[in-house]
Amino acid sequence: MPELAVGRTRPLSKRTNEAKRTDETQRAAETRPWAPTAPRPTRLFRRPEPVDMVLAITPDDPPSQFRWRGQVHRVRRAEGPERIGEEWWKAAIEAVSVGHVRDYYRVEDADGGRFWLFRAGLYGDPDTAPQWWLHGVFG
Repeated sequence: MPELAVGRTRPLSKRTNEAKRTDETQRAAETRPWAPTAPRPTRLFRRPEPVDMVLAITPDDPPSQFRWRGQVHRVRRAEGPERIGEEWWKAAIEAVSVGHVRDYYRVEDADGGRFWLFRAGLYGDPDTAPQWWLHGVFG
């Protein structure tokens, strides 16, 4: 899950012992760089924030409108979905995650704001009614 795959660092900080220990992991990640077709937000929220008043043409379409923190955003452009599933082998995830399966969308509103939204839950499944969340913002 994205919220468990990131950590805080200070810009231009000196390397710590922990950073030295993760060098091998970082080298492995550098050989597999992020795909430019799936960028990640510059600001990932500690916990996803709920959004409401979500309108989408069909269940798998990106939202055409959503409300976050009391402000309605009309979507001008969108990309997705990118499905991210829960790491089932990590039992402790249940306590911090929202939804077992998430469909992420990169959206841009009419004012140029860019957001990373996801839909948790699946349509047609009575046990997991879909809910929408905002997980991060792009710079």
